[in-house]
Amino acid sequence: MTAHRARLGRLAQALQDQGQTWRLRPVVDALQALRGVPFTVAVTIVAELGDLTRFDKPSQLMRYLGLTPSAYATGDQRHQGAITKTGNAQARRALIEGAWASRYPAKVSRHLQLRLEKRPKALQDSSGKAPGRLCKRYRQLRARGQHAHRVVVASARELRACMWALAQQVPVTP
Repeated sequence: MTAHRARLGRLAQALQDQGQTWRLRPVVDALQALRGVPFTVAVTIVAELGDLTRFDKPSQLMRYLGLTPSAYATGDQRHQGAITKTGNAQARRALIEGAWASRYPAKVSRHLQLRLEKRPKALQDSSGKAPGRLCKRYRQLRARGQHAHRVVVASARELRACMWALAQQVPVTP
């Protein structure tokens, strides 16, 4: 187990070293202001999706990730099914992994506080609203009796919108 952790630590450090000169590094840093989005999740999202500002609306990003529910319609009846999974699987997996943090109470952990201290005040304010919103949504859906996995996918859709909004605030050099 310790060898596994050591290997993960070396890989994370290699990612940190490689990403220092990356033009999308400011976006990666901004995404880390969200709870449930550590460095590896942020790098995965940005590496797989590229510049998030290329999407005009968060719903376009949701469709690209395959997080939209499938729909079945016959006559006047309309039913929604599972997510389409048509988009980028790695980015969707990383986003859902980050969304699992929404099941915990909306408080700022010490790790998140340290990440937030390095961000501009406007970014801190924007990211500060997300945990409460995600936690509230998670608890509402669970109270309705929804399965935890389905609720986490819904939280991932909300998290995706928060990521898109943060990416809009960060200037990226061409």
